[in-house]
Amino acid sequence: MSSSQYYTINLEGMDFHAFHGCYELERLTGSHFEVNLKIVSPLGRVAEDDDVTQAVNYLTVYEVVREQMAIVQHTIERVAQNIINALHSQFSEIKSVECTVVKIAPPLGGKVAKVSVTLKGEF
Repeated sequence: MSSSQYYTINLEGMDFHAFHGCYELERLTGSHFEVNLKIVSPLGRVAEDDDVTQAVNYLTVYEVVREQMAIVQHTIERVAQNIINALHSQFSEIKSVECTVVKIAPPLGGKVAKVSVTLKGEF
């Protein structure tokens, strides 16, 4: 297999209750959030050797996201940036991470199903 091959890992619909927000009430009561990731990494010998230890392990990815979601921030942009930075620190082989953080039913004074931001980090 060519060393220039890449693969994409998608983690979709990771569900969290967290305390991010600009308003004090949001930071006290919390909100429902969803996180979606698209991670691109060199394939290397992961598929050829059928060896998870050579892969970007998505169990570890989930744990990194869970840890970052527990750190209270004012903006979901900061949350997404923290997730991207933490993933790159954990997996230096990652070439890019696209992270979408969704706040379900944000308190905007009217009916809004969700608001989201997407950040992409390339390394």
